[in-house]
Amino acid sequence: MGNLLHYAIVFLVVALVAAFLGFGGLAGTAVAGAKLLFWVAIALFVISLIAGAIRRA
Repeated sequence: MGNLLHYAIVFLVVALVAAFLGFGGLAGTAVAGAKLLFWVAIALFVISLIAGAIRRA
């Protein structure tokens, strides 16, 4: 899951650089990718927490 967060941060940095250079379309796409990766990482984290709690019970 750490890789997902790493790639989310990379996409965010790419979006910031693209926005700074004036590439609005690319920046928007990179932000959308960063959001997607972030929420997938959060969902997987919550699922793993639930699975761990069920396994211990």
